[in-house]
Amino acid sequence: DLSKKAKKASTKKDEEGEEAVEKKSRHVIFKLKAREAKNKLDPAVEEQFQSGRLLASIASRPGQSGRCDGYVLEGEELTF
Repeated sequence: DLSKKAKKASTKKDEEGEEAVEKKSRHVIFKLKAREAKNKLDPAVEEQFQSGRLLASIASRPGQSGRCDGYVLEGEELTF
């Protein structure tokens, strides 16, 4: 069984298995829990996430095609 198809099929199964079970060290788990405890969202932004829409401002220069730079509105910018 030296065909290329057999090799591709076996590598996909290996990759799926690795993605399903991700081992994390004790230090990484502690670090993630600490970040999660400190992470606080503005209630207005959290409400936007719940509705599935975010208000943002486009900050790209005119003439750029195929690219859009910008930022999510927060705080005073959000109360208009």
